[in-house]
Amino acid sequence: MLPTLESDSIRCCVTSPPYWGLRDYGEAEGIGQEETPAEWLEKLGAIFLDVQRILAEDGTLWVNCGDTYAAGGHGWGGGGISQDYNHSAVCGGPRDRKPPACWNLKKKDLIGLPWRLAFRLQEDGWYLRRDIIWSKPNTMPESVTDRPTGAHEYIFLLSRSEKYYYNQEATLEPVSKNTHMRLSHNLAAQIGSHRANGGAKTNGPMKAVGRKAAAGTPGIEKSNPSFETAVCLPVTERNKRTVWTVVPAQGEGDHTATYPEELILPCILAGAGPGDCVLDPFAGTGTTLLVAKKNHSRGVGIEIEEKYCEIAAKRLSQEVLAF
Repeated sequence: MLPTLESDSIRCCVTSPPYWGLRDYGEAEGIGQEETPAEWLEKLGAIFLDVQRILAEDGTLWVNCGDTYAAGGHGWGGGGISQDYNHSAVCGGPRDRKPPACWNLKKKDLIGLPWRLAFRLQEDGWYLRRDIIWSKPNTMPESVTDRPTGAHEYIFLLSRSEKYYYNQEATLEPVSKNTHMRLSHNLAAQIGSHRANGGAKTNGPMKAVGRKAAAGTPGIEKSNPSFETAVCLPVTERNKRTVWTVVPAQGEGDHTATYPEELILPCILAGAGPGDCVLDPFAGTGTTLLVAKKNHSRGVGIEIEEKYCEIAAKRLSQEVLAF
């Protein structure tokens, strides 16, 4: 379906591709069922190259991805995050399957799939702008005794170009209770390291600053407010941070890998405005499309499983927009 979409027609792509070796979606040769994670990575790389063509010049790509292990004896725990891989639970293979023959993986190695995918996309020309941690406060339990239980996944923000559409104001969050205390300090007197930015900073050490007033703010005459015009008090909002604590969704029907609406809401608020088109090439039960619709954007979803398409259509038809 991706080749049928017009170039530069999508403002934002928000998606979560099938993780390697963790779930069987009923397609024998479907993504995630490859013999090695290297094959999985090659397939996704080709798909996201097509997404790159479809995306607008100033568009963004948000990819949610969880990790898994090369092999292990603790069994397959599901949940899509840092589980010891048991091939028999997924593909009907032998329980003591050897680690995949790639990347010198050893038994019980954490593969690092999210970062391998992010670096692959970076090699393909995407700008890797930020890694975001999805912290899961009620993560699935794991029967492991030699490592911590996994309780997070990654979301990567990538862009097609160096400069891109990003609505920061739409994602501002309330400041913490200690913010006013910190900003009441004499920020101008604080001296930072000369080694900031890898030693490339040539105009003196880093300085601590508050959120600056926008151009045109009463009392601010300069079009580009300097450190002296930084607004310290009162401050009620701050730039969104990189750790998002969101309870996992319950899923729709038998699709247990649904990500919660709250998780991808900031992605769509930042990446798409009213009337813009949001793409999800692994649409599942339509959560991305639903969040886009609720925020007055349009959505295009691609899904291989007809039963999930039916669930998505039902969810979208029942949703009423409040203008």
